[in-house]
Amino acid sequence: MNDRQVIDFFGTLDVPEGLRAELLRGDIVMTRSPDIVHNRTVAEIADGVPQPRWQRLQCQYVEIHQETSEPVPDLVVLERGAGPESGRLLPVEAVTMLVEVVSSSSTHRDYVAKRSIYAAAGVPVYLIVDPIRAECLVLTEPNGSGERADYRSRRMWKYGETLLLSVLDIGIPTSAFPAYSGAVTKSISSSTLPNNSGSRSR
Repeated sequence: MNDRQVIDFFGTLDVPEGLRAELLRGDIVMTRSPDIVHNRTVAEIADGVPQPRWQRLQCQYVEIHQETSEPVPDLVVLERGAGPESGRLLPVEAVTMLVEVVSSSSTHRDYVAKRSIYAAAGVPVYLIVDPIRAECLVLTEPNGSGERADYRSRRMWKYGETLLLSVLDIGIPTSAFPAYSGAVTKSISSSTLPNNSGSRSR
């Protein structure tokens, strides 16, 4: 099938109960429903993004046709009034920030695959919240295209610090973010993460 046929097929897919389906560069990826740590983390982040300026959407498909992708980020943040008022898909051009909360099964997908997809689509801010490592990664300044796309700026925040999101002009306390047992002792192999030689750490 060509890209258009893949997108059309995905739009009619009957997803089994308890699973979530995403289209990532032409591949259909199914994941199980998230756990309590994940859901509490998303709620804490959403609570930290103030209304009425910003809208916070969950379970929202984002349309990224240039990457043959329709991901469902854990949280979508956009300015009020941006994007359509109805429909299944939110155009990526309307998005200000996308958030993914890492689980043991989504590490590579969140840190690598979605990172390049979101950068290629020009998403201004990509926030990765990791309850396994008890830290947050803020990526800004998207650059490049396709699988080589990445973010030029990189900021890391440990749980307990205030997460600063300058593009949104807000700070979110992370002291109440839940973490998995043993989070601070676990780490991700450097080979799992993309090359950040051009990025800046806090």
